[in-house]
Amino acid sequence: MDMHEPATQPQPRAEETLNEATATATAAGINEAADATAGAATDADSLLAEGSEAALEAETLEADAEKTEVHDEALTLESVIAAAQALMAKDPADYNMDDVRRLRQQFSMLHGLAQTDTSTDAPEADAATADAAGEQTLDIEVQTVEEPSLVRDFNAVVEELRARKTAWTAEQEAIRARNLELKNAIIDKILALADDTDNVNRTFQQYRDLQDEFNAVGEVDPVNTTEVWKRFQDAREKYSDNLKVNKELRDYDFKKNLTEKEALLAEASTLADEEDVIAAYRRLQDLHNRWRRIGPVAKEIREEIWNRFREISADVNKRYQAFFEARKAREAENEAAKTALCERLEALDFTGLSSFAAWDKMTKSILELQAEWKTLGFAAKKLNRQLFARFRNRCDEFFAAKAEYFRTTRDELNRNLAAKQALADEAEALATSTEWRKAGDRFVEMQKEWKAIGAVPKKFSDALWKRFTAACDTFFDARKKAGSGARAAENAALKAKREIIGKLSALAAEDLPRAEAFERLKALQDEWSAAGHVPFREKDKLYEAYRSACDAVRQHFELAERGARRRRFEAAVADIEGDDNKMYRERERLARALENRRAELRTYENNLGFLSSKSKSGDSLLHDMERRIERLKADIAELDEKMRLLDSKLS
Repeated sequence: MDMHEPATQPQPRAEETLNEATATATAAGINEAADATAGAATDADSLLAEGSEAALEAETLEADAEKTEVHDEALTLESVIAAAQALMAKDPADYNMDDVRRLRQQFSMLHGLAQTDTSTDAPEADAATADAAGEQTLDIEVQTVEEPSLVRDFNAVVEELRARKTAWTAEQEAIRARNLELKNAIIDKILALADDTDNVNRTFQQYRDLQDEFNAVGEVDPVNTTEVWKRFQDAREKYSDNLKVNKELRDYDFKKNLTEKEALLAEASTLADEEDVIAAYRRLQDLHNRWRRIGPVAKEIREEIWNRFREISADVNKRYQAFFEARKAREAENEAAKTALCERLEALDFTGLSSFAAWDKMTKSILELQAEWKTLGFAAKKLNRQLFARFRNRCDEFFAAKAEYFRTTRDELNRNLAAKQALADEAEALATSTEWRKAGDRFVEMQKEWKAIGAVPKKFSDALWKRFTAACDTFFDARKKAGSGARAAENAALKAKREIIGKLSALAAEDLPRAEAFERLKALQDEWSAAGHVPFREKDKLYEAYRSACDAVRQHFELAERGARRRRFEAAVADIEGDDNKMYRERERLARALENRRAELRTYENNLGFLSSKSKSGDSLLHDMERRIERLKADIAELDEKMRLLDSKLS
């Protein structure tokens, strides 16, 4: 930082009053020194303007540095409030309004996140998912805010800090204004002494006292500092030009000033080893202020010593400038990375999620982005707030949508839970009944009702199902023991059902019209239902063979029917080929049918995810649902094939 070098400092009083003869004898030497002082002042003026610009830029960078937020510090509401209260214990001179604004920003960010309910009670989601949903924090810890006393207390502290700082600032401005008036008055007095050329030699001590008085006055407003020091320098040089003092006194003053400036140079040279760039810069400013208060040195070394000091200042200023340029580059990189994260988050579409598994998968993606956000440093202050708000708002949208989905789904699950609990209670009450036929019929009905009821919350599902199946098994086992005399009937039913399976296998190999084949299939199924119970040990194996035989019949005749339908469709397309309107209408009809089949398939697949039954009747329900899903997939494939045929004709 280049500064104008002051001309003189107070000199020791002469042992005796200088008389006119001595003044006349030394006039030539003094005038030469005065000329040297004026020349140095002229050279320093250009450096002063350059130094002022550098100082202004450095002060701006320093202010930015003081606004920098510490990324690695874990922030909490309590730590922010404690920091505000710590400022209250300080003198207003020891903190600035940026400190207060930063505390306000941190409190607002923390308080905003504390209001976001990110932990959703998902009935069907497991514990890990619920924990993950509650972890949607970014660079700060989510807490529960006790409203409104905590906010009022914090706002009261912030307002008190602002009021104290404002009052202190006004007081300092008034002091600097008074200092400016005092310094200008002192300069006017020095100019008056310089103009009194007849008595200038007798006023030397008064001149030195005025310099001391000027240096004792405090700081003035930064915008006036350069102008005041320039006027003071000009006044001192004017007085020096007119002063007729003996050369010994002048040389003593130059020597004393040189000693002080050499000491400042030695202190300034240590700044190159200072690791804290900001601390080095601040120390340099103090050294410049002290340099300005020291008077001139001998003319022959004046430029050399000033250049040494200016070179050291330039090195410190370059390090200071490079520090903030590097910080700006890091902020730009963080801004780009955070913008990319926001775009990735906003690209995630969660509007169509319709299952717990889908929501869980999306939640993991959101939490991964949040964890990645935590690894990034700060962008520029204003942009950092905007990016954080953008990122957090999108996260809030997701977790609010997830909470709403879980809430509506939970209501349905709870209704199903109540219905199944009622069935389990009734089954347990009938488990010891000896009215075998009546109670058995009711158990069959309850099993059908159980199948028709949808899913229940996962944490109740297994226990409730075990209660129900245990009651059913208890009753049927007791009935079996009581009906041991019915074994002959069971063996007869076993024989009849094996014959039915043989007929089904034969039917699968015949070439019949589909309608007739399915009528015979229905008749055989009725025979199966009417055949009665078979021995328990044969039941599962026999039923599996029966189900496979029925599936073979359906598959055989459905494939044949599909082939016939395809041939009929090809013939119909051939009839309307060339009529684009009919072709497009047919395609639209097929597209609607295809979408309906796909929607129905999604419904079945979603419902299939809720079923976890391990009973025989439950296995049957699962098999039936799987068979319907396969049929829907075949229909979708057939519709796709028809649409491709139409597209080939239209193209």
